[in-house]
Amino acid sequence: MPGSRTGRPPVQRSVGRISAPRPPRENPVLRLYTRLRRAWDRPLTAYYLILGGSLLITGLGLVMVYSASQITALQLSLSGSYFFRKQFLAALIGAGLMIAAMRMPVKLHRALAYPILAGAVFLMALVQVPGIGMSVNGNQNWISVGGPFQLQPSEFGKLALVLWGADLLARKQDRRLLTQWKHMLVPLVPVAFMLLGLIMLGGDMGTAIILTAILFGLLWLAGAPTRMFTGVLSIAALLGVILIKTSPNRMARLACLGETDPGPGDSCWQAAHGIYALASGGLFGSGLGASVEKWGQLPEAHTDFIFAVTGEELGLAGTLSVLALFAALGYAGIRVAGRTEDPFVRYAAGGVTTWITAQAVINIGAVLGLLPIAGVPLPLFSYGGSALLPTMFAIGLLIAFARDEPAARAALAMRQPRFGRKRGAGGSGSKRSPRGWNTMRRRASAARSSGER
Repeated sequence: MPGSRTGRPPVQRSVGRISAPRPPRENPVLRLYTRLRRAWDRPLTAYYLILGGSLLITGLGLVMVYSASQITALQLSLSGSYFFRKQFLAALIGAGLMIAAMRMPVKLHRALAYPILAGAVFLMALVQVPGIGMSVNGNQNWISVGGPFQLQPSEFGKLALVLWGADLLARKQDRRLLTQWKHMLVPLVPVAFMLLGLIMLGGDMGTAIILTAILFGLLWLAGAPTRMFTGVLSIAALLGVILIKTSPNRMARLACLGETDPGPGDSCWQAAHGIYALASGGLFGSGLGASVEKWGQLPEAHTDFIFAVTGEELGLAGTLSVLALFAALGYAGIRVAGRTEDPFVRYAAGGVTTWITAQAVINIGAVLGLLPIAGVPLPLFSYGGSALLPTMFAIGLLIAFARDEPAARAALAMRQPRFGRKRGAGGSGSKRSPRGWNTMRRRASAARSSGER
């Protein structure tokens, strides 16, 4: 071997190790999607969505009611916070009803179905008694309960139909009677038509549409065949066409679809100014309290058209936030109805979800000019204690059903500390017993198997 210049043998360089190929980097979008899906599939997701979404909608609604109702209150020679204080009081009472509904067992909810239905029918019939019922904006659907407070019994008719219909269909399903069309329709459809008749006596077609949507939702959940579903829908559509054709006021509202001009005689004034309010809001709005349309230009700014004032003051970002909250609430309700094995819970959760979603779609569609103005408030958001109280009780129902899922119960049991016990100790400072540790471990394994981390 020839030597080097120094006389030393050449140094043989070692061949370097072949490095292992690096794993491909995970797509950050795919990783974010995976994390969101894991969080979405956790057992407490529906519980937090319903609780958080409903509280956020109610809280933002209180802010917008205060902003949108100040000018109307001052025009009536009232305090600027008059409507806000009434809505805040209704929200406090509604929060108590929601907590009570959350804590009630399912058996008690089913037991209350018939008393609530009987009370709603009695009050809705009482509205038509001269001297007791009151007319507001041409609709005879109100009862004065003393002072400035009024009650609209038809709002409680929605809750009554959901609870009673869910209990009726659940009992028939337990007896395997829903395979016969007569048991699916009777007495559910006749009772629903009785409620619709009492509502239409007062001229409130908007509430009648919501009640019809609840009826169709219950029939769909019960597995009504297509022919039966189509038949009932055809009858309801025919009655709706007759009621619209025979009412000049409803025909005028139908003619204002998509109008951006008040028209002759200002027949489309409300619809046009709702579009003006949304169009002037821009991306982030003119600022809270800075609406121009609420200064006497937009009728019912704090009730039926509060979404238009929200768009003007909070812009596209505010309206999309409200839509996202309602979408999350609707998804959580569908999830609760789809994951339960209790038929009553499935029908009641589906009925409440149909009620809130359909009412939100009809209200927002009317403000956007896509649907006729039906005169229904935005759930949990618009001014009106009669609408807020039964809706918050219904939200409490959904929360109770979401907490009642087996995986959700296990997850809540792990997160809620036991009163009177210290962590890491049992009773008087001794170590945790093996039996208690095994119970906790079983709960943890059950929660992880359902997606809870």
